Amino acid sequence: MIEKYSIRTDLALEQKERFEADNVEISGVVLEENYDEERDIKVTTVRIETENGARIMGKPVGTYITLEAPELAVPDEGYHQEVSEEIRRFLGRLLDMGKEDFSVLVAGLGNRQVTPDALGPYVADNLNITRHIVKEYGKYAMGKERVRLLSAIVPGVMGQTGMETVEIIRGVVKETRPDAVIAIDALAARNSRRLNRTVQISDTGISPGSGIGNQRNAITEETVGVPVIAIGVPTVVDAATIVNDAMENLLAQMEQSETMKGVGVVLQGYNAAEKYELVKELIAPHLNGMFVTPKDVDETVKRISFTISEALNQLFA
Repeated sequence: MIEKYSIRTDLALEQKERFEADNVEISGVVLEENYDEERDIKVTTVRIETENGARIMGKPVGTYITLEAPELAVPDEGYHQEVSEEIRRFLGRLLDMGKEDFSVLVAGLGNRQVTPDALGPYVADNLNITRHIVKEYGKYAMGKERVRLLSAIVPGVMGQTGMETVEIIRGVVKETRPDAVIAIDALAARNSRRLNRTVQISDTGISPGSGIGNQRNAITEETVGVPVIAIGVPTVVDAATIVNDAMENLLAQMEQSETMKGVGVVLQGYNAAEKYELVKELIAPHLNGMFVTPKDVDETVKRISFTISEALNQLFA
């Protein structure tokens, strides 16, 4: 049954939606939704509470918070500030910052030379780094009794360094001893309407490149030695998703046509996962490994990276 629901997405919300579409209940997985109509921000929390739920969902036990903000791809400064505040609020819930002089390492994952994958490095560029100031001059150099030490690293990708990202981060953690790591990476989505409009925050760490089929070693508390919070934004979808969405629209039109209704009925007999697999077979081999991103991705990724960095700067100010 698990293989039936296997889809290419990094979003826990989309995994859960696939089961719900076929009215399949998953024990050990809890979903909560909250919609702020005034700010047009929908927050969905998926909590995977059991190993059985984790096995079926294909994701580790933990909490996955998804912010869907339709205007996130639009240059609206006020709206982006509200999204920053929401991200800051949820990060504050997931991080245990009760310790005095709390220290966090931000890892900007991805390839700076590939714009859809440059979210992490761009976020790191906009951070107000403070660890070196406190280490050099003491916490009173910040004018505060209690300070939060913020450091950052952009480890690059294996093709550039010859090393697994987790190896680099584990080495930095061992030397600098932060209390937590926040890993930021671009994700892949199943639904094209979520591109550059969704932020996922989780307390389970991250597997770089998993959404596009690159299986790298995971960055988790078990592998680096401290809690890992992951922040991700879907910037790409695979070609099969685009074709599948087009087919869904075609089926909807067939339903309204007397001459084509019979064809539509046959295809409607497939469930969502079967349609997706059919599309993958039809477009293979030439388009099966292709990923698509919006044409304005350069400006959008920079804008969203600033929104995320502002949330981090506010939280660790």
